[in-house]
Amino acid sequence: MRTTLNLDQDVAVRLAEQARRRGLSLSRVANELIRAGLRTESRPTPTSYQPPTFDTGRPLLDVTDVAAALELLADGD
Repeated sequence: MRTTLNLDQDVAVRLAEQARRRGLSLSRVANELIRAGLRTESRPTPTSYQPPTFDTGRPLLDVTDVAAALELLADGD
């Protein structure tokens, strides 16, 4: 089907660059990109992933007390 599209200058430049780089016609590259965009549009929006969390209990080391942490590490040798 033949139709006329008015492309913004930046889009036309990038489309022409991609066609030249891939050795394809402008129409072929435009059709591939439009198809890809239409496929993306029809996908459902993914829901955010909430990883499971677990209570690991009371910390065995107070990480706010650096000196005590270093002393505990030194005593472990």
